[in-house]
Amino acid sequence: MDSIAIDRFEASRNRLASLAYRLLGSAADAEDAVQDTFLRWQAADRERVEVPEAWLTKVATNLCLDRLRSARARHERTAGAWLPEPLLEGDPMLGPADTFEQRESVSLAVLTLMERLSPVERAAYVLREAFSYAHAEIGAILDITESASAQHVHRARRRVTAERRGGAEVDPASARRIVEEFLAAAMSGRTERLVAMLTADVTALSDGNGLARRLLRFTTPERVASYVRAGFKPTEAKRRLAGGSPVFHLARVNGSPAVLAVIEDRVVGAVTFEVSDGKIASLRGIAAADRIARLGAAWRRYEPDAPVISAW
Repeated sequence: MDSIAIDRFEASRNRLASLAYRLLGSAADAEDAVQDTFLRWQAADRERVEVPEAWLTKVATNLCLDRLRSARARHERTAGAWLPEPLLEGDPMLGPADTFEQRESVSLAVLTLMERLSPVERAAYVLREAFSYAHAEIGAILDITESASAQHVHRARRRVTAERRGGAEVDPASARRIVEEFLAAAMSGRTERLVAMLTADVTALSDGNGLARRLLRFTTPERVASYVRAGFKPTEAKRRLAGGSPVFHLARVNGSPAVLAVIEDRVVGAVTFEVSDGKIASLRGIAAADRIARLGAAWRRYEPDAPVISAW
């Protein structure tokens, strides 16, 4: 392959990775899809490709659809143990973030909700909301009509909007303050203060420190507060499991405030928060090593603020 062809692909790599991540919810799978796209580009009759960007987008999108439709993916995503892979702020795979719709499309909440869409609905929604493709372009990518694209996007947007918790954009500084207060209450053991900081319909999801075969789900402010208090309460067993005593840093993950548990420079767990009307509307606890590997690698290159909890 000549250098011009390689340069054309490399110019699209980050955009393709961002697209694939939104479609698959997994950075590792997105990287595989981008590599497979490169192999197709390598083998293609490139003299006949009029618009390389459009060709690459179509190939990458359809490779992702093949993955979403595979029996393995259907099993993994319906077995109750699937969560989107979290990404630290600044990760190029998060992609475009100029508009609210672009930022929203990569939030863990929306990535989770998109699991309820059909693969074609998901692709049409992502191409439209995150990358501003026209319906005619989406139709060409997905081999459907322009009107079918509009229908898929409309249905997807309606479902995501109807089930979206909160949905309004929150000032990052305000969200950080709320999470700081919540974390202080969790560490102090003031469960009643935790309850007061949760919305009435709050939910929490956890992978059980990466050990649970199914996601742990908690509802009602009282149950979520108990889960949080137990999770942040230091014990010798937890220290042994984590391989040491962590410190806790505030960060932004997929556009939302998060608390990262770090031992030396190793991220051992992440809790992401969704804030709505000054309260915590949802939490996700993620500690499975394979699910936080990319976040952990990014953290080692990151320059964080001082930890909010330096002794645990």
